[in-house]
Amino acid sequence: QVQVVESGGGLVQPGGSLRLSCAASGSIFSLNTMAWFRPAPGKERELVAIISSDGSTNYTDSVKGRFTISRDNAKNTVYLQMNSLKPEDTAVYYCRARVNSWKIVWGQGTQVTVSS
Repeated sequence: QVQVVESGGGLVQPGGSLRLSCAASGSIFSLNTMAWFRPAPGKERELVAIISSDGSTNYTDSVKGRFTISRDNAKNTVYLQMNSLKPEDTAVYYCRARVNSWKIVWGQGTQVTVSS
């Protein structure tokens, strides 16, 4: 059994910050690529940020310069630091983990609401 649990969502004013966490647990011998997704118009989910096992990262254009993805392999955890938040960032954010080379595990999501 492998599980992913997100935390850190909440309500924040425009321009504020949040830090999301995603912790993987269970029968993990290899923690590979990890990513954050959110719903988008015309899509079920869009990729927000992704980080590979060697630490390389990529972001969707709308969050570049504002969001930072990082990982702590000792804790099997990935983070998403979100700064300068905008109302259009409001969404449920989902963590996706690739573990043991082939297995994909999704979290249940954490709600981020940006509103004045």
